[in-house]
Amino acid sequence: MALNIGCAAKPGRARDNRTGSWRVFIPRFSREKCSKCGLCILICPEGCISEDEEGMPVPDYDYCKGCGVCADECPADAIEMELEEK
Repeated sequence: MALNIGCAAKPGRARDNRTGSWRVFIPRFSREKCSKCGLCILICPEGCISEDEEGMPVPDYDYCKGCGVCADECPADAIEMELEEK
């Protein structure tokens, strides 16, 4: 897909490729700490966090790159980045 000069790809472009296979860190979500604010869903650069029927965030680890943006921005500190064991 060609982009015009000055354009950035939209979030969610990782859906074309399963990019989670080269991740080093993985986000772990705490159901106890989560306030269900939805900020992690909005700010995930790959658009790979959705919510379940209770409003809890659910990451799609096939596409999560482990960038840590969700953990950095979570106001409830409900997301921790852990070293992923492969």
